[in-house]
Amino acid sequence: MNLLPQILDQLRPVILNTGQFIRDEAMSFSTDKIEHKGFNDLVSYVDKQAEQMLVEGCSKILSSAGFITEEGTSIERSDEYNWIIDPLDGTTNFTHGLPIYSISVALMQDDKIVLGVVYEINRDEFFHAVEGLGAFCNDEPISVSNNSQLKDSLLATGFPYANFEGMDAYLSILTSLMQCTHGLRRMGSAAVDLAYVACGRFEGFFEYNLNSYDVAAGALIVKEAGGTVSDFSGGINYIFGREIIAANAVHSEMLDVIKKEWHKH
Repeated sequence: MNLLPQILDQLRPVILNTGQFIRDEAMSFSTDKIEHKGFNDLVSYVDKQAEQMLVEGCSKILSSAGFITEEGTSIERSDEYNWIIDPLDGTTNFTHGLPIYSISVALMQDDKIVLGVVYEINRDEFFHAVEGLGAFCNDEPISVSNNSQLKDSLLATGFPYANFEGMDAYLSILTSLMQCTHGLRRMGSAAVDLAYVACGRFEGFFEYNLNSYDVAAGALIVKEAGGTVSDFSGGINYIFGREIIAANAVHSEMLDVIKKEWHKH
């Protein structure tokens, strides 16, 4: 028996309640409550408390599971199941009052993501996927865009904010893609970018220097929506490899551009 849909049903109120907490706190959040984990790496009490809520809720759903979390609320890893949690993906947007941020929760069994949820808080959009069962937004089936040409595509990306080692290659990629697409967008939440690829708002998304909790849930949602996900070499090391390309049929064209410029530099 597949227990994943049952796990999803129990996970949903945990995520929605946490989302309501974040939504409420956004109304009165002050920038003097921002903390710095590192250069340009922001965090607040909202991130920390939201993560505690998610860890507590997920612990009750699957008591044997371990955790990989952004803010380190739990560092206990398990041999079989592990939750991968970003309590507030888009913290910089949140702290500046920009309404694009999300909760990202994935469940990994062994080395495979089997369940993923991205909850876009301001639009109240609950994206989810269970391995083999398709992708959904607010329980309506979603699929990637059927636009198959890069020249007609809108792409999403993220800019480096702390580690600038790959900057030359990245700028070359941007230069190339700006000239052969409808444009590039930088939303500020990788989880949202991936969810938007899954439902066809973007044809593709790419970024480097990401962490597992940024992409784990969204990557599964893209795949279950009919998309393709890889690292910058076309391989499968995109959860922990810190680079990702997720797209519909334009994935191969994107990969050609990115691989050429990335390895040139």
